Amino acid sequence: MEDDLANLNLVDEEEEAFQEEAAVVDQNMNLSLVGCCLTDSVVHFPSLRNTMADLWHPIQGICISDLGERRVFFQFFHEVDIQRVLGGTSWFFNNHLLLLQRLQPSENPLSIQLNSPEF
Repeated sequence: MEDDLANLNLVDEEEEAFQEEAAVVDQNMNLSLVGCCLTDSVVHFPSLRNTMADLWHPIQGICISDLGERRVFFQFFHEVDIQRVLGGTSWFFNNHLLLLQRLQPSENPLSIQLNSPEF
């Protein structure tokens, strides 16, 4: 057993939980969500991105982008994935409620009101 552990190496660099951190893509805007955490404190975006991608584990992948102003853009690539996120219970990140709103094709992600959860 000691021989097995001797060959075990930890590497600081790991692959991301998603394929790419791309800019917001215009196609399939109806498969997109805008979200924010209901908190006054700072939210560490890389942790949020990795945690939500791991929790949701979408079939066709996900692109998560920081929009600034405490807004996060979630782009899904399959209807099943977005329905699973919206149809489930409320989502939390670090004990803060994650408010999510589905983005319509003509809407500006920064102008959407994210004041209260939909129960």
